[in-house]
Amino acid sequence: MSVTRLPAGLSTRKSTNALGSYTAPDPSDEHRFFDDFNSFSSTIWTNTVVGTSTPAIVTGDGGILSVATSGASSDSSFLQKTGEGFSFEAGKPAWFKCRLQVSALTSVIVFGLQVTDTTPEDVTDGIYFLSTVTTGAVTIICRKNATTGSTSAAAGTLVAGTYTEFAWYWDGKDTVSFWQDDIQKGSLTGIAANYLPDTTTTISFGLRTTTAAVKTLLVDYIFASKSRR
Repeated sequence: MSVTRLPAGLSTRKSTNALGSYTAPDPSDEHRFFDDFNSFSSTIWTNTVVGTSTPAIVTGDGGILSVATSGASSDSSFLQKTGEGFSFEAGKPAWFKCRLQVSALTSVIVFGLQVTDTTPEDVTDGIYFLSTVTTGAVTIICRKNATTGSTSAAAGTLVAGTYTEFAWYWDGKDTVSFWQDDIQKGSLTGIAANYLPDTTTTISFGLRTTTAAVKTLLVDYIFASKSRR
């Protein structure tokens, strides 16, 4: 593997800036959240549960968070990061990425940036992925409050017991593009005027059973970032 070497450093600031001589990109260009789940602290997450669920780290390369439901139909576990920290603005791009798998497709799965809500599968604001059908089909949804409504598109497919990665990118102008496993699946346009969430959101993910059996969501990592400039 060839490595590009920049021994003097690499800056994203003008030479006259306070960080102009800093040897790495300005870390304040974006604010970001990344969790590789090498550990898990329940105190920073709000877990909305029907039945019982205790998310925990399980054995797996790279760190894996297991979120399991109990065994009745419509049992659920939805985790949302405490403290909403991501808003959407014109001129300020945002990114989201998550790698996960589900044990069975007889589950509702949701993950993305959403307003804090006790029913994340039917949330009023956010940009997020949702799967509600036994085919594993995943939809991306961009929603601006309950009154304005939402726009959506097919975003890919889950396979039970198989890891997959989903991502989206808000370009700060008028488009949300989305990917599965590094393959772009499409774009939602006309976002700025009609569908850009107008309230602050947070990291959100979880699942609900649709049959009377335990279901498990395994999350390898989750990432979100927004430009400050």
